[in-house]
This record gives sequence, structure tokens and C-alpha cells, in this order.
Amino acid sequence: IYEKASEYALKRDIIIADTKFEFGLYNNEIIIIDELLTPDSSRFWPASKYEPGKPQPSFDKQYVRDYLENTGWDKNSDPPNLPENVIEETQRKYIEAYEKITGKKFNF
Repeated sequence: IYEKASEYALKRDIIIADTKFEFGLYNNEIIIIDELLTPDSSRFWPASKYEPGKPQPSFDKQYVRDYLENTGWDKNSDPPNLPENVIEETQRKYIEAYEKITGKKFNF
């Protein structure tokens, strides 16, 4: 699954840097039990901007993680509310990933 997705994404200027797949058993058959290849379960980097050994721009949840890391949140309490600009930028990144991967314009 990863190999096919990675090849497909790379043709669309996206590196799938990592992802997670969750499987289970149903009637003794292996099934996928969670989302796959989304900005919440994967790290998507723009291939045209990739620089080995450096932090990468991304189209995924890393933007929110970085924001929360800089707030001093202790990760034991409820997370702080996200400011509107962080929500909007995250939305923009997810939409850009969608449009690059699908070749389609995202419509609300």
C-alpha cells in the first residue's frame, strides 16, 4: 500500500515521509481498521522543496504540533484552544495536499 501510494504521490510533488496503517482481524481476514494516507496519519512533504537534514515544510498535522510545542503546553492537561490563524493555515495545508494528490480543486 505504501509503495503504490508513495509512487503516486511523488508524481504529484509529494513525499510521503511516513505514515501509519492499522489492521485488524475480521472473520479471520486481515482488514484495514483506521484511516490511511491522510494528513492526520502521515507526513506529507513537498518534493520540490525537500532538503535532506533540514526541517521540512509539510502538508500535515506537524504544523499544529509545532504550534503546540511552542506554547509550552505540558501534554498532561487539555491542549490550549488553537488560534484562528493556526486553524486556517492547517486547513490551507490540508487542502493543498488534497489538490496536489487528486488533481482536483477542493470545494466546500
